[in-house]
Amino acid sequence: MSKPSLLAESYSEKELAAQLRKSERALQRMRKLRIGPPFFFIGKTPYYRIEAARAWLRANEVQPVRRRG
Repeated sequence: MSKPSLLAESYSEKELAAQLRKSERALQRMRKLRIGPPFFFIGKTPYYRIEAARAWLRANEVQPVRRRG
């Protein structure tokens, strides 16, 4: 079954979990704690805009710290 064009630029919870190599349950916890990527619901089904998920990843990037010595 193909996605409607309205959701073509969005991931389902299962798709994003696979991309992040996390469980769907981990995404659910992140949603509850409001620490994960932005999301929206259609009915009771959560979706994640692909660009918003990418922006969230960029915003959570950690730069390595150089050691003195």
